[in-house]
Amino acid sequence: MSEAILEVKDLTMSFGGSKGGWFSDPVQGFVAVDSVSFEVRRGETFGIVGESGSGKTTLGRCILRVLDPSSGSIRFLPKEGGEVELANAPLEQMRQVWRKVRMIFQDPQASLNPRLRVIDVVGQALQKTEGLKGKALNARVAELLENVGLRKEFMHRYPNAFSGGQRQRLGIARALSTHPELVVADEAVSALDVSIQAQTLNLLQDLQEEFALTFLFIAHDLAVVEHICDRVAVMYRGQFVEVADTRTLFENPQHPYTRALLQAVPVADPRQRGRRSGKPEPVDVGVPPKGCRFSPRCPHATDLCRETRPPAKSSAGADVLCHYAGEI
Repeated sequence: MSEAILEVKDLTMSFGGSKGGWFSDPVQGFVAVDSVSFEVRRGETFGIVGESGSGKTTLGRCILRVLDPSSGSIRFLPKEGGEVELANAPLEQMRQVWRKVRMIFQDPQASLNPRLRVIDVVGQALQKTEGLKGKALNARVAELLENVGLRKEFMHRYPNAFSGGQRQRLGIARALSTHPELVVADEAVSALDVSIQAQTLNLLQDLQEEFALTFLFIAHDLAVVEHICDRVAVMYRGQFVEVADTRTLFENPQHPYTRALLQAVPVADPRQRGRRSGKPEPVDVGVPPKGCRFSPRCPHATDLCRETRPPAKSSAGADVLCHYAGEI
């Protein structure tokens, strides 16, 4: 097992909540991430998958400190040593961390300033962190563009001159500009056409090998996760309900929610369509049940599930949050 680059323990992120006033009732807060613990190993691609509203993006934003978590620990362990507790690190320290922890955004069009040329979009971090300018900046930006499969002549164009796939490559080049160790990819290919998705995923894998990158890959598309991830965490209503290596999770899922997700994946073979018993349902973001979060939707739920929160168990090579892991 390789060493960890990121260790998250008991991370919680809640929003809202008030005691109420003269003319209003108390408002209960919404817990988007609930006591999540995991580690990301150096050099791997760790996937987080789940339905919309499960807390995936909120978790990624807490790790990057775009959001300040309510409680818990987020330890970043860079290669040169000197671990950093991201959960409460001051802004000046986070500015140093952001050189080593970068993000690829979901929407390549919204994440690029349309008023800036490519050399400014990709080279902005280089200007601030390394003081590059003139020919040195041009040379570095040209190298980054070539790394992501774009021509160096493109550096003087504006983002609106590019296709969606090319704009996402610009976002990837920008993320690589400061020589990061950990890259958080939040739905990085979901806004792209299927054929462009495959090209972008292959590019990310090539860059990972070339630059020794570690990816935290957030997605809802199980086919994408299966293609690129080494390990996968399945998230439901703010909790990791199953964590396993990719092959184990797809061949022998242990949690009923994981099975429902896999059964809801479209199947091209019409002979197989009638064999699926699962169906997609929206995540209920209201007050969670007292016991297991999945109990209102689980076909195997008992009174124990509805009354008592399940402990984490090991079953068939997976860590599962289920009372009956290994028995169903």
